[in-house]
Amino acid sequence: MDIIKMIIEYDGTHFYGWQRQTKSRSIQGVIERVLSKILKKDIEIDGAGRTDAGVHAYGQVATFGCDLPMPLESLKRAMNNFLPSDVRIVDLDFADADFHARYSAIGKTYVYKIKNSKERDVFLANYSYHYPYDLDDDLIRRAMEKLIGKHDFSSFMASGSSAQNPVRTIHAIDLKRSGNMLEFTFTGDGFLYKMVRLLAAYLLEVGQSRIPLDKTEELLENPTRAYTSKVAPAAGLYLKEVYYN
Repeated sequence: MDIIKMIIEYDGTHFYGWQRQTKSRSIQGVIERVLSKILKKDIEIDGAGRTDAGVHAYGQVATFGCDLPMPLESLKRAMNNFLPSDVRIVDLDFADADFHARYSAIGKTYVYKIKNSKERDVFLANYSYHYPYDLDDDLIRRAMEKLIGKHDFSSFMASGSSAQNPVRTIHAIDLKRSGNMLEFTFTGDGFLYKMVRLLAAYLLEVGQSRIPLDKTEELLENPTRAYTSKVAPAAGLYLKEVYYN
């Protein structure tokens, strides 16, 4: 049996998240239906992560097993013909027999986009977080530096998480500003439930001087949700890339 690795991009606006659901539209469900139609058998896929409703992806990864009756390029073309306009297969490739989209991953990069202006933009409403307050980018960068490394990120884990271990390593955080558009990039060995959205909201609060900079170290040493109750909206979040050995 062939193991097929897919790289997928999608606009999450009109989906109830990645995970298949009985009555609601999901990315996993849409792709499985298309694959099952093309290959004329029931196909289930495994994703690298379960993005929430409204979250987007440039590089989600998923795998499935099948004795493939056609060339990969033909399958890719057929899938993109049948998939809705808000999902696209970027690449298909054969993977090793023991490869798993989720369990073989060693890291991920997420991007979070913010429209930092007084006036909202209706065309960006589903693709960024409108944040109308003045920000001190230098304060944000100083807080970012304190978050890099291996820490207990319980302060940045939403309730409902199934994670047994809250320790994660953030390898890099970047902030770019182009006019009134801000873009955070977070790269780490893994992220807890809603961790990136909690980090983005926290950094914006620091940049607005609503939370003192020195709270960052305190939150890592003595976890509490007292300063991290805000979760940035799903619309600004993008899964950029998943890493493997």
